[in-house]
This record gives sequence, structure tokens and C-alpha cells, in this order.
Amino acid sequence: MSKAYANSPIVEAVCEFRFQEDPRWDLTIPGLAYEKLKDEFPDREQRLLQQTKVTSGPQGKVEQELLVEERVVFLSRDKNSFVQLGRGVLSIHCLKPYPRWSGFAPKIERSLGILTGILGDPHIGRIGLRYVNRIEFPDSPVDLDAYFEFKPLLGKRLPQTMSSFVIACVFPFSAGRDSCRLHLATGVAEDKREGPVLLDIDFFVNDPGAVPIEDAMQWVGYAHEEVELLFEGCITDRLRLVFGEVA
Repeated sequence: MSKAYANSPIVEAVCEFRFQEDPRWDLTIPGLAYEKLKDEFPDREQRLLQQTKVTSGPQGKVEQELLVEERVVFLSRDKNSFVQLGRGVLSIHCLKPYPRWSGFAPKIERSLGILTGILGDPHIGRIGLRYVNRIEFPDSPVDLDAYFEFKPLLGKRLPQTMSSFVIACVFPFSAGRDSCRLHLATGVAEDKREGPVLLDIDFFVNDPGAVPIEDAMQWVGYAHEEVELLFEGCITDRLRLVFGEVA
């Protein structure tokens, strides 16, 4: 990611903006956004997303509420990139093959600029920049020590062979304003080879309103630099050889 790889492991990159409740939102806004984005994202569809909200009720009772969010999705012709827009949320996605940051960043800036032009100056509640990496290996069984600096640590008295694993860490940045969650886990193989490893890097703003709309793209650029450093810090030179560094 800080380096360019011929066999990039990135399967999805997402930049998401969540806005504090804006009374100016109405059903005409997705149509206005589409008119400005349709040259790059000509295909449009509706999606319903289901989420479970967990709250603590009276006497500590846990209550669950099923929330349904409607999103409008604008897709590129090749379906490798798309923009999702809903009440209070804008997200920009790039799938494999990842077009490098120089191809992804302009999509983010343009989409955010269009929505800002429609709504005025919406107040940002959260920004997140997330990269999901699916890493395949040429050998089996996989020697995690050879490929990763971020990996499970097994004590000498534990079995040294794992069938699966999940590890995660959250690191603070910018005096606690931001955080990054690193998540490493075994994935599902598409054939009979040993399964891949998924490395999920999610960098986000902790404090609602901490980043004003005029500074949003500056924050996104900063977040990307930190994500690049974290990615390189997670892997070894042997894995870089598997990815195939290019100029």
C-alpha cells in the first residue's frame, strides 16, 4: 500500500462519512447527486441494509432493535467501484483490482464535494478509511512467523498448530482523537488449499465533530498515510516478495 504491488491483496477499500442529523435531507437528494455522478457511476440501484442496535434497558436488561436503512447505490460500468448514499451517510468503495490511492482519492473528493454542494456544510460525526486485504499463500501449512509481524503469539506450553485464529488491536492516534483497529483472521478458502488470511485495517475518528467538513479530505489523506505504515508494519519482506513490488 505504501508500496505498489503487482499482486495487491486489497479486495475492498472504503471511505465512509457519517453526518450528524441534517434537517435539509429529503428524497430528492440522491437524485441530485446522481445527476452529478452519473458520468462515472451510471448504474443506480436501491438497497436495504439491516443492522441490529443493542441498548441497555430498565434494570440492565439488554434490548435489541432491528434497524433497516435504505441506501441508493451508484455503480461504475465495470462494477469495480461504487458510491452509497443514505440519510446521514456517504461511502465510496473500490473493489479488486484496487486502482491505487491516486485513483481512489479523487473519487472520494468528488463524491464528498458533490454532497457538500447539495447540503451546504453538513456536520461530520465520523469518518472512516478501511482496507480489507485477502492474502493467499504459495505454501502449506502457512508459517505465520515468516510472513507477518502482527500475528498470534503461542506460549511454549500451548499446541503450536492452529486450525483458525482471530486477533485484533486498537491503536490511538492524534492524542486519542482517532483510532485504528487492526484485525487479522483466517478466511475461507475457495478451493482445497489452505485458507487465506484476512487483514482488516480500519482507521476512524473517535470524537463526533472533531473534524470539520472543510478539513475532511486533509484527514482522509493523513489517515491513508497511517494505514500504509500500519500495513507495512504488519508484514515481512517474504510476504512483500509474494505481492511482487513494482515501481
